[in-house]
Amino acid sequence: MQNDEIYNSLTAVGFNNKEIRVYLAVLGLGQSTASRIAREAAINRTTVYDILRILEEKGLVVLLGKEPKQEYRAEKLNRLEELYRKKIKQNENFLNIVKELKPQLESMRVVSDRPVVRFYEGQEGIRHVYEDTLTASEPIRAFASVENMHAGLPNYFPKYYKRRVEAGVKIRAIIPNTKEGSERASQDKYEMRESALVSATKYSFSPEINIYDNKVMIASWKDKMGITIESKEIADAMKKIFELAWLEAKRLDKETSKP
Repeated sequence: MQNDEIYNSLTAVGFNNKEIRVYLAVLGLGQSTASRIAREAAINRTTVYDILRILEEKGLVVLLGKEPKQEYRAEKLNRLEELYRKKIKQNENFLNIVKELKPQLESMRVVSDRPVVRFYEGQEGIRHVYEDTLTASEPIRAFASVENMHAGLPNYFPKYYKRRVEAGVKIRAIIPNTKEGSERASQDKYEMRESALVSATKYSFSPEINIYDNKVMIASWKDKMGITIESKEIADAMKKIFELAWLEAKRLDKETSKP
């Protein structure tokens, strides 16, 4: 197990960064004085004494000998396993409490009819709005430019397509008929997509627009910004606009594909 994994696992069970460093120092030294542990952990000795006391209370280290020759040794890892089990049990209890409270809290929640607009900046922001589309409970309706997508978030979309399929989220997309767009459309059967290819000269979509549930997602590649508009009224209107566009897009697609 790499250090990052060890740190993440011990953090999950309730250790802070300094406690992890001291505990790993004790494990590595076998049995040692607080001074040597402090040097190994790169933490001042006064702080190390406090942390060792905490670890001792948790049953993870034991104090041996008397001053001035006191030394610390790590206990067997059974105690650490017990701490993990206790943490899991606590999390289960918290989850049960939340489940019991959910109906009461939901009854108290005031639902506003006003649209909720959220802005997310940069690549991470655009990635965030795409991640939200994976929660769609109905097929996504999309105006999409494949070139802009793949250039805007390099290496993101191959995995996104797979995860969308795994989530069972279908999509209908109006896509400019470019090399990249055509290649993407050729994968429709495997990626739960129905595409309509339209003239790239006349119809180039930037930003991309996805419509699903009560949301309209906008990925602005030029401004490097992701936007979600949560509104039943606006989403319904956009769905109707898409359906009108879809009929024409399918007609154009059939015409251009004729031999």
